[in-house]
Amino acid sequence: MGEEIQSSQFTQQDHERYREYLLKETDRLRRYFETGRFEAHGGVAGFELEAWLIDSLYRPVSGNDEFLSRFNNPLASPELASFNIEVNGTPRQLEGHVFSAMHNELNETWQACQQTAGQMDARVVMTGILPTVQNEDLNLANMSRMERYRALNREVVRTRRGKPIVLDINGNEHLKLTHRDVMLESAATSFQIHLQMNPAESVRLFNASIVLSAPLLAMSANSPYLFGKDLWDETRIPLFEQSVPVGGFDGAKFGPIRRVTFGSGYVRHSLMEFFEENLQHYPILLPVNLEHETQKFAHLRLHNGTIWRWNRPLVGFSDDGQVHLRLEQRVVPAGPTVVDEIANAAFFYGAVIALAEQEIPIESQLEFDKARDNFYKTAQLGLRATTCWANDKQVPVRELILKHLLPLSKLGLERLGVSNSDIRQYLDIIQQRVESGANGATWQRAWVKRHGRDMTDLAAAYVERQQTGEPVHTWTV
Repeated sequence: MGEEIQSSQFTQQDHERYREYLLKETDRLRRYFETGRFEAHGGVAGFELEAWLIDSLYRPVSGNDEFLSRFNNPLASPELASFNIEVNGTPRQLEGHVFSAMHNELNETWQACQQTAGQMDARVVMTGILPTVQNEDLNLANMSRMERYRALNREVVRTRRGKPIVLDINGNEHLKLTHRDVMLESAATSFQIHLQMNPAESVRLFNASIVLSAPLLAMSANSPYLFGKDLWDETRIPLFEQSVPVGGFDGAKFGPIRRVTFGSGYVRHSLMEFFEENLQHYPILLPVNLEHETQKFAHLRLHNGTIWRWNRPLVGFSDDGQVHLRLEQRVVPAGPTVVDEIANAAFFYGAVIALAEQEIPIESQLEFDKARDNFYKTAQLGLRATTCWANDKQVPVRELILKHLLPLSKLGLERLGVSNSDIRQYLDIIQQRVESGANGATWQRAWVKRHGRDMTDLAAAYVERQQTGEPVHTWTV
């Protein structure tokens, strides 16, 4: 979805031509898996951070086209809404002072974003859901001026045969409303963690990432409010899942197959299973003419980009042109601060590496359905959740993280050759956050409990603390 397209209007011939190319590219990718043609080098880390543009009243403000023009940085790009942007990190080998380097780079990028937004009398803020966003803000007038987003909206509406989108979230309170377009999606912003994998290790790594989704989400939850309602600890999860409610082919359009999904199971033999599933179960949404880029799996990659698994496999290209496999871990919300995000990434990389290397595969000890249940429990309850772990043992998620996963993450980072100072600095943040139970969601609720439910004042207090750069578990209310 990162590339711009030339037109948002498609014909049946466009769909037929695209499917023909998709079939050919899927077949070619299958041969890559069968013959081991992927780059063997793994352990490369990267990230994407989505953020909001806001005005002096802490309300979303359109203007990402002007912002990006002023910013003029290849690390930044637009998102679905004209009040959202995305910034990327430089891919880095997981070794040495990798997290300090990521931290410094993101800090510099973020400060430059603040300066650029200031030139427009605006600010940037990283948060899973902006407390002040209102349903009325999520309209087509506030869609980014890019054909790919207009095409996506048109095709989703067409595929749903004009049926309105119903958002229905039961949390501490209940929110139900109807919407006519995909702009609900733009209220959810995230911090996406990337890992380039050695193909020989990719099955175990991907399954470990699926299992880690729940504890990672619990520790990072930062989205308790939507349109003034107190819902889930990470309301972004049901919001995103319900904002693009398009299913499979024909009669399955409104069935159990969803485009925003935790998935249908663990990987059994290879990540090719996902691309087979993409072809067999998901209709093409953006049948653009990419004939000039067929050698780069352009049709396959774009189609995969319109299927938003919370753990998503990616096919990418290294600087030397070699094809590689990446894992995209999508569960972490944006914010609260740069250091919190880097700490989340450090925990994940260490834990996923170590969990994947355990003698007994975790996927043989925890059924997929239970890993999925864990995910939705932690989305609802955050660090208050109890999860099912290996051999059906019920464990409070805070205990799971502190007694099992944090030591595992430390071992994984040590094995990668990450410096002791980086390991200590960033994993200590996770330990203190989980011990105190103070993530972004609990801070927001604590602030509201003390000061009342004024979303503007909440956003102002949040932004003030975010600008200090201090981790969220140290924030006062």
